[in-house]
Amino acid sequence: MKVHLQTHVQTQALPPRSHAFLFATPAQTFGSRKFTTKKGTFCLRQCNKSHGYGSSIKSSVTGGINEVQEEEDERKEKRQPVVKRAYPFHVIEPKWQHYWEKNQTFRTPDEIDTSKPKFYVLDMFPYPSGAGLHVGHPLGYTATDILARFKRMQGYNVLHPMGWDAFGLPAEQYAIETGTHPKITTLRNINRFRSQLKSLGFSYDWDREIATTEPEYYKWTQWIFLQLLKRGLAYQAEVPVNWCPALGTVLANEEVIDGVSERGGHPVIRKPMRQWMLKITAYAERLLEDLDDLDWPDSVKEMQRNWIGRSEGAEMEFFVLYNDGRESDIKITVFTTRPDTIFGATYLVVAPEHFLLSSLVSTAQQKYVEQYKDLATRKSDLERTELQKEKTGVFSGCYARNPANGEAIPIWVADYVLGSYGTGAIMAVPAHDTRDHEFALKYDIPIRWVVSPDEKSPNDYGNAFLGQGTIINSSDSTLGLDINGLCSKEATAKVIEWAEKTGNGKKKVNYKLRDWLFARQRYWGEPIPVIFLDDSGETIPLLEKELPLTLPELEDFTPTGTGEPPLAKAASWIKTTDPSSGKPARRESNTMPQWAGSCWYYLRFMDPKNSKELVDKEKERYWSPVDVYVGGAEHAVLHLLYSRFWHKVLYDIGVVSTKEPFKCVINQGIILGEVQYMAFRNSDGNFISAEYADMLGESIQEKIPEEKVVKSGDSFVLKDNPKIRLVARAHKMSKSRGNVVNPDDVVSEYGADSLRLYEMFMGPFRDSKTWNTSGIEGVHRFLGRSWRLIVGSPSPNGTIMDGTVASDEEPTLEQLRSLHKCISKVTEEIEGTRFNTGISAMMEFINAAYKWDKQPRLIIEAFVLLLSPYAPHMAEELWFRLGHSRSLAYEPFPKANPVYLKTSTIVLPVQINGKTRGTIQVEEGCTEEDAFNLAEEDEKISRYLVGKAIKKRIYVPGKILNVILERENIKVGAR
Repeated sequence: MKVHLQTHVQTQALPPRSHAFLFATPAQTFGSRKFTTKKGTFCLRQCNKSHGYGSSIKSSVTGGINEVQEEEDERKEKRQPVVKRAYPFHVIEPKWQHYWEKNQTFRTPDEIDTSKPKFYVLDMFPYPSGAGLHVGHPLGYTATDILARFKRMQGYNVLHPMGWDAFGLPAEQYAIETGTHPKITTLRNINRFRSQLKSLGFSYDWDREIATTEPEYYKWTQWIFLQLLKRGLAYQAEVPVNWCPALGTVLANEEVIDGVSERGGHPVIRKPMRQWMLKITAYAERLLEDLDDLDWPDSVKEMQRNWIGRSEGAEMEFFVLYNDGRESDIKITVFTTRPDTIFGATYLVVAPEHFLLSSLVSTAQQKYVEQYKDLATRKSDLERTELQKEKTGVFSGCYARNPANGEAIPIWVADYVLGSYGTGAIMAVPAHDTRDHEFALKYDIPIRWVVSPDEKSPNDYGNAFLGQGTIINSSDSTLGLDINGLCSKEATAKVIEWAEKTGNGKKKVNYKLRDWLFARQRYWGEPIPVIFLDDSGETIPLLEKELPLTLPELEDFTPTGTGEPPLAKAASWIKTTDPSSGKPARRESNTMPQWAGSCWYYLRFMDPKNSKELVDKEKERYWSPVDVYVGGAEHAVLHLLYSRFWHKVLYDIGVVSTKEPFKCVINQGIILGEVQYMAFRNSDGNFISAEYADMLGESIQEKIPEEKVVKSGDSFVLKDNPKIRLVARAHKMSKSRGNVVNPDDVVSEYGADSLRLYEMFMGPFRDSKTWNTSGIEGVHRFLGRSWRLIVGSPSPNGTIMDGTVASDEEPTLEQLRSLHKCISKVTEEIEGTRFNTGISAMMEFINAAYKWDKQPRLIIEAFVLLLSPYAPHMAEELWFRLGHSRSLAYEPFPKANPVYLKTSTIVLPVQINGKTRGTIQVEEGCTEEDAFNLAEEDEKISRYLVGKAIKKRIYVPGKILNVILERENIKVGAR
């Protein structure tokens, strides 16, 4: 059910006439009252606020949301009003936000002219947390908005939507802690996010807003799951998972850090559970191959390649031995990328969760192996495979036969081998693998060199040699394998050929990529649309016409403690019957992971209200793929990989027309919190310089205010004691560090356009930047200068004139050159997402324009259009004051005229008697006489001409001026 929580009472836009109040308007609340209707409780507030004007009505499914909104209103009203502003943004911005919403300025119609080019620009789905936005969030949103506005003005059909990735663990945990239903907190958080985004003037098509928690949306998430199930791409399996008893759910590897949950820091153990899995490995090769054609950051593509981890090699069979040395029927299959080193395999390693382990352990080692297995369950896969960690293991008490030389080699259990990768077992070659080498040294296992580096003997090589070379010590006539003297590549091919011929192995391509664990023991997630027959346990998918399967209402969301999900408590919902046979059945009580809804939302934005199919085929063909997708690099191997997998499945079944969902991906940089200056005190409480803090061991850190800090060379020191060097740090914004800056506060003091402009001006879009609130004053002054240049300065009493100071005079050549240089630069930099240098170009233009006596309307209107993607509120107001009655959102973006981009002056070398004596600047087409006159006036050149007779001048226009002087008569005295 989609609940619209906000309905605006529209007010007429204020005319820009003699607004004496524009520069100082303390907030006043004139009254409020509540009233109740059949649809819920409403709160009507009439305000004249410092950040806007007008009235609003807010409703909610419970009274709780009203109270939160009232608290927010009161918090805003208590802010100290800004006494002086560079321009009246506090009236301009709400006025134009109101206009855009009332007129649906940025709505993309369902029926559009498909002969026009399209531009689909998308932000990565935000998760609406209760904390709301901080100033780091609008960085990407501002960039996509600039691109969307720019492309609209270039005549494109633009799709620029926004929605919410609203299922997930945070909302459920908050519900458990507070007793508030997740639906309530989620809707409240969405309201806050939406309000903040609107206050920043983003040109989203809010008619297309979706949330993953809406049944009409997750109906199609469930439909996709059923298609995966039909094709064998969804299945159930008993797999070791990261189980967090405190949270009562399975966690992904990425949600576990150092053995504890990322959220809450609770202990996590490895435990086998029956889970839903998605067979993403079936698409591994396609996911790898199609990366080459994508306009994505190389770092992201490389991360996906490494995550998929394609490797070619062989599977080899090692038979387990009885105590008397005879071969048993049990065989351990290992995958190796280096079959050429098989004679160097001196032991086997199986993962603690290997399915054969119980059959491999001797009675004497049973106790030790069980203890080791228990320890291994407390580590994440990342911890277990980290190269820097010391390797640990335990002997199984059992041996296997090396098929290449017949040797009995010990079988060890070690957690640096994962049960989920390859076969869960490896042949360890300590001479030629770093991890195996460390392990062998620690446990005194033989190390046999079988590959010789070409330039030195193996005895000269202290550590493991990982490269290829010439094979040595690798021959056994009894078993028929001799690869001595071959190079590694030839030896690999010969070992595989021998293994396949003798039944000891086969060629194999392997992937690190594992199937996607798709079940969560949570309430707040999409129900999985299957039932299980009571008598047989058979899995029966729901009929498509029965979708959506909606969540039941639950009051108790707490974990059961048994591994059963919270949904198991909804007994009447769990118990059902199979509609086909009438047999009693039960519903699946696990839910889908948070990633599910975000895998395909970009498709739903193309056709958000379609109740008959996931997306209309014609609309999908027109809008696909997403042209520009902006978000954090942290989603490189999760969301982006999962979305590509689902998209390829949908492509295979004819739902989508493209092989890939996102044509271009851009990762914005991170905005770090303001720099914090830390000083150190010793045990006596005295300040010590930062370089001595580590040497002394124990020291106390103390945060120093910026006004007490000065820069000295490359360091920061105490202003009162420059000998005390400080440490300057900037961290990612987080509530725990107390360095979060609320955009509402910045908008209140400087305006949304200033915030947008500052975030783009801080530095290259893809780089990380450090927030500095004082830095916003620079762009705020630029906007103020732009306003005064076009509107004029206010009178002493604060009154602002009507209209603008723009004149109807024809622009000069200098003015046209300045404008078109700016147009060219701004256009080029927006297209290259170099927004900071585009702003610099506009600043240069304003500096030049302040030197002009008149501001021609033709020049000013073009500049306003250039400014509009960056500072849309101010631009709209200036456009209106310039005499236009409609929004500039669809006005043509200015185009640079090449005629005015040509350099107007050239540097002309001047020679005297063939020797260059200096240069002068001349206009193109300069005559010889004018060039000579300029040369005569040049201080450096003129000294060679004073008092000299000129024989002739040689002038090549645009190339050179050569002045030939008369030779002076030289008198020679008599001998």
